[in-house]
Amino acid sequence: MWIGYNRHMPGEQGLARVSTAFPPEILTVSALARSVRDLLERRFPPVWIGGEISAFTLASSGHAYFVLKDEHAQVRCVMFRHRHQYLDWQPRDGMQIEAQALVTLYEPRGDFQLNIETMRRAGLGALFEAFLRLRDKLEKEGLFKAETKRPLPVYPRAIGVITSRDAAALRDVLTTLNRRNPSVKVVIFPVQVQGEGAAEKIAAALEIAGQHGECDVLLLVRGGGGIEDLWAFNEEVLARAVRACPIPVVTGIGHETDFTIADFAADLRAPTPTAAAELVSPERARLLGTISTLTARLAVRARQELESRMLHVDHLARRLVHPGARLRAQSELLGQLRLRCGQAAGRIRSERSWEVGRLLQRAQAGLPNTDKLLATSAQLVARLRAATHATLERAGSACARRIASLSHLDPAAVLERGYSVVRDGSGRIVLRSASLAAGDLLDITFAEGGARARVERSR
Repeated sequence: MWIGYNRHMPGEQGLARVSTAFPPEILTVSALARSVRDLLERRFPPVWIGGEISAFTLASSGHAYFVLKDEHAQVRCVMFRHRHQYLDWQPRDGMQIEAQALVTLYEPRGDFQLNIETMRRAGLGALFEAFLRLRDKLEKEGLFKAETKRPLPVYPRAIGVITSRDAAALRDVLTTLNRRNPSVKVVIFPVQVQGEGAAEKIAAALEIAGQHGECDVLLLVRGGGGIEDLWAFNEEVLARAVRACPIPVVTGIGHETDFTIADFAADLRAPTPTAAAELVSPERARLLGTISTLTARLAVRARQELESRMLHVDHLARRLVHPGARLRAQSELLGQLRLRCGQAAGRIRSERSWEVGRLLQRAQAGLPNTDKLLATSAQLVARLRAATHATLERAGSACARRIASLSHLDPAAVLERGYSVVRDGSGRIVLRSASLAAGDLLDITFAEGGARARVERSR
């Protein structure tokens, strides 16, 4: 007798009936576990499951392992690092949560388990989803861009605090500011920070602080609480008021693990109200130490500069000469220069006079003999005229001879002697009678005029 797995039978009928006839393929344990895992994952899409966390462990790899249980059952769960790292809160034992999970089987141990995709604290699902939707919406609008964040003043003269008048956070902030720098002025803008209409009231307080213009930076603070208690800081109206405020805003809301929409919109987020006060207030003791150091450095620098200037004055005093002595020395130098200039001018005049005379002699020797040039020019003109006359006479005789020769070849002259030119119908000159036939038309040209004739016969 054996029991096998029939892969052709779906669902709960996957286990074959007991048979003793023909044993089918024998499955390995891993194949069976893999088949059961595939069956579970196909049968159950990702589902939301609620329960209590127990035995929570965060491994060094970043994976989170825990048990999710209720009063009747429990199941092992794993949340891998690439999912767990996006949680903005830390799960702990005893927490009631709602988790979106994939039902599966861990094959190496054959354990039924849930692969957690995401989870939230129980009862806060709708609020958390609204938080995520608003965060994504405002982020797409660019409300949280780092480049829009304003720098905080290094040495603020006045710090504004927006919170409830009776809040413990206000006492913590005032204590911290007084401890670090009691000389900084603190302006409190009391406002409701929880409950119906709190977001609108905080937004109005931000607007009043911006219009007031007395503060260099604003602290928006509140103590810890659940997501319902902090919900006023997750309202869209408050996020937009934070960005619209002309004064830099630092938030210190809740505990270190609490994040609100106002934190994303603020110019800087502090993990707690006390940390927010520390971020905006320079420590008085450190400032006094810096001032003392700068004062000592300034005194040393002033003393060094004074000594340097005194040495320079002594050097100038040694170089200082009585103005009368300097004028006499300059007068003597001027007389010497005047004498040297007169001597140099006389020497230059004599040298230049001799040079001018020499150049005039060379110029006169190089001038041409105009009488000789005029006589030569007249002879050349006479010879040119004689040569031109002889050339013209020879050219006229040659031209007359050529005219006479051409007159003998002129067809008109031949016609004048009684000859005529005969052309056929196509305009060609008739040279032989054999090229003619009876009836051909002929054009005859005489010395004066012409005629058209018809061939009767040719000879």
